[in-house]
Amino acid sequence: MNREDFPMLKDDIIYFDNGATTLKPNQVKEAIIEYYDHYTANAHRGDYAISAKVDNIYEGTRHKIKEFINANEDSEIVFTSGSTQSMNYIIFGFFAHKLQKDDEVLITVSEHASNILPWFVLANQIGIKVKYIELDENYNVTIENVKKAITPKTKVISLAHITNVIGDIRPIKEISTLAHQHNIYMVVDAAQSIAHKKIDVTDWNIDFLVASAHKMYGPTGIGFLYGKFNLLEETIPQNYGGGMNAMFTKDGYYELREVPTRFEAGTPNIEGVIGFNAALDYLNNLGLSKIEKYEHELKTYLVNELKKLDFIEVYNPNTIGTTVAFNLKDVFAQDTAIYLDKYHICVRAGSHCAKILSDALKINNTCRISLSFYNNKEEIDLLINVLKNSKNIWKEIL
Repeated sequence: MNREDFPMLKDDIIYFDNGATTLKPNQVKEAIIEYYDHYTANAHRGDYAISAKVDNIYEGTRHKIKEFINANEDSEIVFTSGSTQSMNYIIFGFFAHKLQKDDEVLITVSEHASNILPWFVLANQIGIKVKYIELDENYNVTIENVKKAITPKTKVISLAHITNVIGDIRPIKEISTLAHQHNIYMVVDAAQSIAHKKIDVTDWNIDFLVASAHKMYGPTGIGFLYGKFNLLEETIPQNYGGGMNAMFTKDGYYELREVPTRFEAGTPNIEGVIGFNAALDYLNNLGLSKIEKYEHELKTYLVNELKKLDFIEVYNPNTIGTTVAFNLKDVFAQDTAIYLDKYHICVRAGSHCAKILSDALKINNTCRISLSFYNNKEEIDLLINVLKNSKNIWKEIL
């Protein structure tokens, strides 16, 4: 599907690491080159035509993100370097000043480090309690287990929409409804879902949401934070400098600009935003429903083929997302990845920034295949054939 738009796929590469970062279509590259070749200027700084063009695309991208996730207004979108910075902004800019000692935050052991470590830091700083929603036998989050985890001290539920190892899809709308019935904030990490499934922050009543462009076929180093406007108004900026202040005087007085500008200090990642703009157009033209249907068929085919190999252990055969975690029995995950690389097959090996998930999986490291719409069944067939010959793995990697 649209493989011709991705030059890397012509280089004899089978790229199965889309959960780490996606390949970039020509349209994204061309948009960035056009900026550098024809209208390089700063954003929100110049009173001339090419600077105005930058401003229009920059703010136009904010509007496209607003439409993409169905936020209420453009000002609810804050540009960041990606999901990690966005989570830190939420936790240290908002919750550090809202939560008190012994307040509880609910996460799971399958969250990404970006949705775990900042909460740990806050626990050390102010004494909040980080607690875990129990996973079911398929490592899924159920409404019943969320209900069991909530106590009168629960103030935040912070979950990935789709996790980056298990690939389970959480019922975010239902969890958010439950959360708000108990006056609990709902935070969503959409890094692994936003390029695969439609998200509606208004219908789902999400308080904060984060995502990264590089997992959406856009550039690295750019992403966004969504927050309800009234919550962003209460959020304290984490960076101070040019562009985010309305005025300051030598006696120490200062005024900040409006939301979201007050959160975007300094010269922004302009090329990133422009590339992000092109990536959003690309996804909108393809259509998320078409992408989701195709990727689901591909995932089903992959799991069925892997299950035919009795020396392969698949850890998440029943999840719906595009991720498959597996190991060759009695083979270290990194050794499997090195072996597959000999055949130009790119997979991820390790703990995948979800180190405490090992408590549930009972294993520290796995190989991970994460699919995209530009993958196909022919690539999966090649993978299966290489795995069938893996009895030669030690000869090939030693």
